[in-house]
Order: sequence, then C-alpha cells, then structure tokens
Amino acid sequence: MSIDKTRREFLKKSVSVSTGLVIAFHIPGMIPATQAKVRPFEPFDLNQGEINAWLAIEPDDTITIRVAQAEMGQGVFTALPMIVAEELEADWRTVRAEYASANRTIREEGAYQRMGTGGSRAVRHSRPYLQMAGAEAREKLIKAAAEKWLVDKSECYADYGKIHHKPSGRSVSYGALANAAAKISVSGVRIKTPEEFKLLGLPKKRLDTPPKVDGSAVFSIDVRRPNMVYAAVVHCPVQGGTLRSYRFNAVRNMPGVLQGIKLKSGIAIVAKTYWQAKTAVDRLPVQWNIGDEGKTYSDTFRNEYSAALANEGTIVLERGDTKEALESSEKIIQSDYFVPYLAHACMEPLNCTVSVEKSRVDIWAGMQNPESVLNAVAKEAGVAHENIHVHNCFLGGGFGRRSSNDFVIEATKIAKKVGQPVQMIWSREEDMKAGAYRPMAAMRFKAGFDLDKQLTAYTNHSVTHSILKDLGADVSSGIDRTSVEGLANMPYAIPRKKITHTIKNTHITSWWWRSVGSSQNAFAMECFMDEMATEAKMDPLKYRKKLLAHRKDLLDVLDELEEKSSWSKPLPRGHARGMAIHECFGTIVAQAVEVSVDKYGQAKVHKVVSVVDCGNLVNPLIAEMQIESGIIYGISAALYGKITIEKGRVQEDNFDTYQMVRMQETPVMETHWLLSGGNKWGGIGEPGLPCVAPAIVNALYRITGRRIRSLPVGDYYLQVS
Repeated sequence: MSIDKTRREFLKKSVSVSTGLVIAFHIPGMIPATQAKVRPFEPFDLNQGEINAWLAIEPDDTITIRVAQAEMGQGVFTALPMIVAEELEADWRTVRAEYASANRTIREEGAYQRMGTGGSRAVRHSRPYLQMAGAEAREKLIKAAAEKWLVDKSECYADYGKIHHKPSGRSVSYGALANAAAKISVSGVRIKTPEEFKLLGLPKKRLDTPPKVDGSAVFSIDVRRPNMVYAAVVHCPVQGGTLRSYRFNAVRNMPGVLQGIKLKSGIAIVAKTYWQAKTAVDRLPVQWNIGDEGKTYSDTFRNEYSAALANEGTIVLERGDTKEALESSEKIIQSDYFVPYLAHACMEPLNCTVSVEKSRVDIWAGMQNPESVLNAVAKEAGVAHENIHVHNCFLGGGFGRRSSNDFVIEATKIAKKVGQPVQMIWSREEDMKAGAYRPMAAMRFKAGFDLDKQLTAYTNHSVTHSILKDLGADVSSGIDRTSVEGLANMPYAIPRKKITHTIKNTHITSWWWRSVGSSQNAFAMECFMDEMATEAKMDPLKYRKKLLAHRKDLLDVLDELEEKSSWSKPLPRGHARGMAIHECFGTIVAQAVEVSVDKYGQAKVHKVVSVVDCGNLVNPLIAEMQIESGIIYGISAALYGKITIEKGRVQEDNFDTYQMVRMQETPVMETHWLLSGGNKWGGIGEPGLPCVAPAIVNALYRITGRRIRSLPVGDYYLQVS
C-alpha cells in the first residue's frame, strides 16, 4: 500500500481513529477561478495583451499582474497587485498574480526595478513605480478606445475594467482593447494621491490563501523534476571550520546512495531519495579542521562583550558635554543589557532544486532576492546570466534568512557535479546549527538626574556583532549602521547625549533578522526608559510623553495607546501592563502588553494592544496579519529565543530546544491604526516586533519588582512581589 500523500490530500481528508471514517471537506468560496496560482513561478498562458512588463490583459478581461517581491507570508502577492489595479481602475475580481521573471529583468536592464525583498520595503519602495505601471496601462487603454471610436481622449475615462465615452454612453472592456493598447505610447501620466483611492485601503482577501489552505501551493521543497535526485548535507559543527576527510566507502553501498561531494565547509551525499541521502550522511565518518573556535563558549563571548562596554567605542552621535553633566548630576543610574544570537527558525528548512546543463541553469527555491541568486549562480555555474532561469516558489518563512545565497550556491555546486537535477535539503538540525544568526549585543546606558529628578544627560555604548563586517563591507569607520538602528536615532529630547559603538565579531555568522538592529536596541532602550521613569517617579507612558513633546506624531500614538489599552485600569494581582514605543522602517508602533506570572515562575502574555502609524495602508487585513506575525515572532524571541555555543558548536537544533510560541500561548491581539496619511508609507512586516520584548519585561518589573536586562525571559524564575 502506498503511503505517499500530498498536502492537499491530507488536508481534504480527516481520519477518525475510532471508526476509520474518512471525511472530505470543502471550504465554500475559497477557490476563486482565476486568482489561486499554485505554482507562482510558472507564468500563466497568455494569448495576447501585455500592456507593459507588469501586466497583461486577456480577451476575457482577466488581468495578470506580476509581482517582483517574494511572497513569504507577508501578503505581497495581494498588496502589490492592488497598487497596480488601483491605478488601472480594474475590476479586482478579474485580477490574478504571478511572479515577475528575474531573467527578464536582467535581459531588459531592470524591467522590474528591484526584486530583493527585505527591510519592509515591498510596498513603501515599490508603490510609486507600481502605481505608474497601472496608470500608464490605464492611459494606453483610454487612448486605444478613443482611437477606436474616433473621439477625443479627454471624453473617455476608465472605470471598473472598462473604458467609457461620456457623451455617447458607449463602453468597451479592457480585454477588447488590450492588443491595441500594447502598441500605444503615452507620456505625462499622473498617479493618484491617497485621497483618490478606491481600492487601496480596503480589506481584500489574499490571493495566495486558497492554494495554501487546500495544500496545492508549491513551496520549493515540493518541487519535483524528471530524473531528479536528492542531496543531504552536513557542515562542520564549528562555523569557520573546513572538511579534512571523509570515508565515502562506509556508505557507498547503502540503498540508493549515488555520490559524495565535497563542499567548502561540508559534505553532501546524493541519493535516489532524500531519506536515503539523509540516512547515509548521518552515518558518514567525517573529520573536520576546527581550530581554536572549537574552544569557545557563549559565556565567554558574553564576558568579552561586557568587558568591551568599559571601552570608549566610536562616537556615533554627541550633543553637549555629557561628561560634565554626569559629573554634576545629583543621581546617576547605569544598566547593562544583553541579547543572545537568535536563529531565523523558518518553518520550511532551507532547500533548493537545481538543474545544470551546458548552456542553461534552472533554480527552484524560496528566495528573497532572485536577481541576486541569478548573479551568484551564473558565477558558480559559469553560465551566461541570460541563460539562468530562477523559478521563485512560495517561501515557508524568510525573516531575512532567504536573502542569503549560500544554500543556493551550494545546491548549484552539487548539481553541477552530479549532472542531473538535484534537490538539496538542509535538515532542520542542519538549518539551525549551520545557519546565520541575529547578532549578539551588549548595551550600557547611563542617565543623570538633578535634585528635581530632571534628566541632565544620557549616554549609551553598544557592543554588537557586525552583519556588515561578515558581509565584507567597509566598516573601517568603526560603526555598523544596522547595529545602531534605534539607538543613534532615538526620538527622545535629551539636551546632552552621547551614543558610541563597538564592533566585536565572533566566529558565528550573522545575518539580517526580522527588524534587524531595532529588534535588540528597542528592547534595551525602552526598558531603560522605564528605569528612567522610575527614577523620575513618573508613570512610564507619561514620562515618554514628556520627552516626546516635540513629536506630535509619537504623542498621538501614545495617546491612542493609553485609551485603547485601558492603561490606567487596574489588573488582578500577579498581572500588569508594560509598554514601549519605537519607530523603524518608516512606521511608528506603540504596544501595551498584559502579562502575568504563573505558579511555575514563568511569564504568560495575555494581551497585546498595538497602535500603528504607517501613514497609509494598502490592505488593512494583510497589515493587521503582519503586525500580529511580528508580535508572535517577538514573543518567541523574548520568552525563549537564544542560540547557545559550547565548544564552538550551536546547541539548539530543532523546535524542542529552540522553542517558539505555541497556539495555546498565543495572546489576544488588538491592532489599531492611527494613520497620518500624506506621503508617508511605512513598512509593516517588521515594525510589529521591536516593542514586544521591552513591553513584556517592563510589565514583569511591575509584577516582580525585578529588572530583567538579559533575554530570554524564560531563563528566569519569577515571583510575584
């Protein structure tokens, strides 16, 4: 009996253990005929009507809009087509989406502008040229209709998928005009302002939800190619180490095993099935060149970072004489904060399928930057750029990790050696232990107060593992700008302040992690703000208002949070609210979190209230999902997240040792939009995360009377004071 089942088959069948009854189910209204693209990397069959690189219109009025950003759960497969459709004056029900081609953007010199996804830039950077793509298509259709009717263009207008002639009342559908419109040129096209939007700002359902619900959506791990084999890899257990030797003969005769391939820092076993490859690589005798990094420990790193806090560091920002102000202060408070390395922990482990032929390479993977992948693969395979074809799949989580090309280059190297299509998979354990991590950081804060509890001076020194240095970028200035995000640009009005920074890297590889420097810096700074409020004998929220009197936008968000969270309303004993506010990626987020301590001495998050000002919204439904996603990611990091190093090796290797928030731990989440409008378009994918940890920790201080200055919270036994 075959036990192979697709996700779709599994989701459609529920098996009762007691009766053996198989029940099929159907979710009404979840499968739109033209919208559910299960293989986003395969273009729809288009008969005609490509108006520009971004969109095509079929004779039946179906509109295909291309998406140049990666769909990794954040909703760009819906949000970005909405921007084009808004200007196009399209009937949204006729819209479907597919990925833009990285190969085409190379051949046509940047036809799709930027294809990298990260930094919460998908909407805020793409919006202007996506609006223009839709607006130009609209004007071409209007001009085509005017020429068809032999009337003046000014007498025609577009609305709901048709061009209308005002004097006569005639109309014609977009599908009937598409071929003619494709040959027309227009200039001086104007795009809409937010006040004119009809579609943007409405809570439209995501186009990629139906195939993901029924299991038909193709993630890269689902890809199957003719004559395909599988590769499992193992890397040196100490990052930076290399392969010394391996005994392939020990696994050569195992079932399905085909080949062993040496990698820069590891070994791949190729077999007929992944299980066969994984079983063989686990049994493979391997020796490594490890070096002195094999003698390192997390505690050693932490001690070194703490010691470096005492040094001067490089000045990032300085206003006034902080040394004199601190010396003359009546009271000085000082606190050190620490955060560990963190894994990206994507639900779908890293994987990539590659087919290398003499003059063509095909790659199927979940990638945050397919254009960068194309360039890297062209170099690795020795094939011309125009002959590299990148097929981007749905991503089972990105969080920055899938913007690195390391795993794709590795898969290409393997496929080149094998000579047939290969799907390379990093196991969950390999993904966790051989990955790239959110940087470790230590931060020291000092604040001086006078007799009236007024703030006289503020200093901050951060010691952080530099992502840019790992990338080989120039950090000779002594500053990694990503490491000081949220510290260097702190919004609080403090007349005398000094911000300094020290770069200190270990052998562990760092990489962009959701919200980058803001993830650790908002935690430390917003917790210290609560410490300052306590010293000033003020309510934490009111103290922030005092220091933000010059920022009406931030004050408005705090006022809204105070009301929506019932900030001053008493809670039962053992419960408390904490809050934080932070601005990053062009978006202001303030959060109030209700927390309790259970009988086992552990923190429990009950409710998170968020107030968000991102200026304008494309789709509030998707945006709310993103804020909630950031909250869950943030709670996981705050309560549980850490990468531990022993003898140079990462100890956490799966979700049992690198714990994430479970469904039963998920709090009530409320998101309130306070949109300032205008030309402000802030990012949404990351700003929901930074305030979570400080709000939790600040609430715990109110319950326990204990300051937690090192994450994760789960390392502490807590008691109600």
